Amino acid sequence: MEYGFTTAAYVVAAVLFILSLGGLSGQESAKRAVWYGIVGMALAVAATLYGPGAGNWFVSVVMIAIGGAIGWVVAQRVQMTEMPQLVAAMHSLVGLAAVFIGFNAEIEMWRIASTLSNAGLATCGPLSAVACALQSGQASLFGEFSGFALKIAEKTAVEVAILKIEVFLGVFIGAVTFTGSVVAYGKLAGKVDGKAKKLPGGHLLNAAAAIGSLILLVLYFQGAGSWTLILMTLLALFIGYHLIMGIGGADMPVVVSMLNSYSGWAAAAIGFSLSNDLLIVVGALVGSSGAILSYIMCKAMNRSFISVILGGFGGTTGPQMEVTGEQIAIDGEGVANALNDADSVIIIPGYGMAVAQAQQSVSELTRKLRAAGKTVRFAIHPVAGRLPGHMNVLLAEAKVPYDIVLEMDEINEDFPETDVAIVIGSNDIVNPAAQEDPNSPIAGMPVLEVWKAKQVFVSKRGQGTGYSGIENPLFYKENTRMFYGDAKKSIDSILPLIK
Repeated sequence: MEYGFTTAAYVVAAVLFILSLGGLSGQESAKRAVWYGIVGMALAVAATLYGPGAGNWFVSVVMIAIGGAIGWVVAQRVQMTEMPQLVAAMHSLVGLAAVFIGFNAEIEMWRIASTLSNAGLATCGPLSAVACALQSGQASLFGEFSGFALKIAEKTAVEVAILKIEVFLGVFIGAVTFTGSVVAYGKLAGKVDGKAKKLPGGHLLNAAAAIGSLILLVLYFQGAGSWTLILMTLLALFIGYHLIMGIGGADMPVVVSMLNSYSGWAAAAIGFSLSNDLLIVVGALVGSSGAILSYIMCKAMNRSFISVILGGFGGTTGPQMEVTGEQIAIDGEGVANALNDADSVIIIPGYGMAVAQAQQSVSELTRKLRAAGKTVRFAIHPVAGRLPGHMNVLLAEAKVPYDIVLEMDEINEDFPETDVAIVIGSNDIVNPAAQEDPNSPIAGMPVLEVWKAKQVFVSKRGQGTGYSGIENPLFYKENTRMFYGDAKKSIDSILPLIK
């Protein structure tokens, strides 16, 4: 009965998770997709607690209650601008869980081996520990074992060997994910310098640590002892730290997506270790979807995944093109007059809009412009903000109509026929140096060609170069005017002037 219910519940939960991922691909279906995920996870947890081998229900329920309470408080307090670092923090917990479960499996394998050795059964050949005890007439040897420990004791020698590989890989991926996510959180939260930094030796240190981990895998598989697993964990923790420290802040959207993929593969490895089919399926879904998203984002930047991982923005092949001219400022009245005279407007949101929490003001501006009979659309670059889909979520929160929010490929050709383009807190994704300067750190990256619009207004706090530190020639072009100030206050100042 328990096996049948758990299996059926896992199948239903897996279907719900697949529907959830599919629904999240569209803004209209995203809310429904989230509920699919919530119901699927609740069903999965209930089935696991009720399923075979489960125990310590009181402790489990208490921990679920504590975790749920913490999650509720965090969800209430975290602003949308802080979502990228929250996601990174969640990834770190998945990685840490993989490490703990892997070491728990190692402890249980050591306990089983010690029990056999103390009973004079040092070698059992291909038999499982339980079968070995039965064959020697010591059927009660593992009578006190239960749950996960009993599962391992019932595995044959071949299955234990496979488990060791699963444990090793799970701990390795989990450790890399943990420290990598912690560093990503620090960079996104501004607690760690966003610039790419590496220790002397750079990539050679990462390569040496990876090769060392591979050697330790061979030694661990051959029974060298738990010290190999511990040493590998330390190397993996270093790889995660040094790898993400060496990636510039402008690549954080890809990094978050990549860490999402890592956390999925870590979960899948945990699933193999625990013989939990649903965890394997969910881990594979998260791992593959994260990898696909990382690929899509890298393609949007015209860069390979390897180039992002091995460096990030900041590497140049020669002297960058000198930016000449001056930034010409404009006031709110000037912007409002241009908008009143315009027939078509494209708004390009970026992380600056998120920081200023200006999405509601932008939504109101959109409503007023459309009410005046003007065509208003939004252009979203795949790596706008610091999290995949960050701008889409903010605009949806502000109730901007889904049908006027367009991706870069859908709207980029329309800028030459656009009267006004308003850039709100964006830098790299509207930087013409990507096309004009072969030595630019973002050379070749597809960007929103806002400079082709008749007039361009850039809402920006000051004259800084932005998160990646790359100078933007857009700010100096003849048809560009700089609308300095906090994005929310700036937009609010022009709302009463829109006719």
